[in-house]
Amino acid sequence: MRTLLPCLITTLGLLATGVAQAALDIRIGYLEHTPERGPVLSNVIPEPEDAGLRGAELAIADSNSTGRFLKHSYRLESAEAASGAALLERARALHATGLRLFVVNAPVDSLRQLAAALPDSLLFNAGSADDALRTDACASNVLHTLPSRAMLADALGQFLAVRKWNRALLIPGPTEDDAAYADALRRAAKRFGVKIVAEKPWSFDNDQRRSAQAEMPLFTQTAEYDVVLVADERGDFGEYVPYHTWYPRPVAGTQGLTPTGWHKTVETYGAAQLQKRFEEHAKRWMNDRDFAAWIAVRSVAAAVGRLKSSDPAAIRQLALSGELPLDGFKGRKLSYRDWNGQLRQPIPVVHPRALVTTSPQDGFLHPLTDLDSLGFDRPESRCNLAANGG
Repeated sequence: MRTLLPCLITTLGLLATGVAQAALDIRIGYLEHTPERGPVLSNVIPEPEDAGLRGAELAIADSNSTGRFLKHSYRLESAEAASGAALLERARALHATGLRLFVVNAPVDSLRQLAAALPDSLLFNAGSADDALRTDACASNVLHTLPSRAMLADALGQFLAVRKWNRALLIPGPTEDDAAYADALRRAAKRFGVKIVAEKPWSFDNDQRRSAQAEMPLFTQTAEYDVVLVADERGDFGEYVPYHTWYPRPVAGTQGLTPTGWHKTVETYGAAQLQKRFEEHAKRWMNDRDFAAWIAVRSVAAAVGRLKSSDPAAIRQLALSGELPLDGFKGRKLSYRDWNGQLRQPIPVVHPRALVTTSPQDGFLHPLTDLDSLGFDRPESRCNLAANGG
């Protein structure tokens, strides 16, 4: 008995130490900078001002529901700013308090500044669809939960190929973002056998909506096409294209039939429950930015649950290993591409009130996973995060 008592005390001490080590307080920063959109021609319904933030908040609540059994507690600390410089200052202030995990809803330039300024942190990109972030300028401390433009365009391109809508009229808008989206559409068209029979950049500066509607039939008069592809990310003119084209044809791209990371009409594989929880929390529908922020926080929680640590380098390594258990209510196991940090995910293709299809489409094969048929594949990217850290 005298021999067993010290052993028992030692064992109880080790168990107590283990419980103490298992208790974790995980802080996650939410950084947002949304540039001024400027005046637009159409009376477009604006994106919610809290897009992204509400998704992150819901994910914190979800993570605390599951994490309490492991004595893991999650906190969200948000910082919003009117400019990239101001956001960088706020991020540095959070970093100075010890915060090392961030969800970023900001344009590409702001994201690059943040990644460079916080090299010992892990950033989840939930706001920029820029393709260069996934092909040429892959920061080693950034993972992407928002789909790239190439992923969106490929999701649409596969559906066009399935429907045999092989001739397209392309209408790009005047902004840099519109040009980037148009580039993605051109790439997808070439990739999936869709011929762009004509390209007509939108350059009208008349602010009379009635005139835009009247001009659209003549503007879209050209060689016969099966579909009109629109690249108008801020919603300037694209809302006037459907039902006003010279030929009675479907409209797709940023307006009409639209590929997106998330939409209200996604309901299968448990998504309806996620939608309900979000609507109770935010009093509105969940959109792609909300989902990107939600899955970013859930990625952290899944990694912490596996690692019993919130170390950003360890979370990054686990994410890129393909061994991170991640459910995004999309009917497939989600994982991060080890060469550029992009989250693999199915892409819903929707119109405003219904889900039309989900890509990848049946028949588009890939040696690893058909999810890699969407966006830039490994041979097309000059990044290799797993091999060289970025």
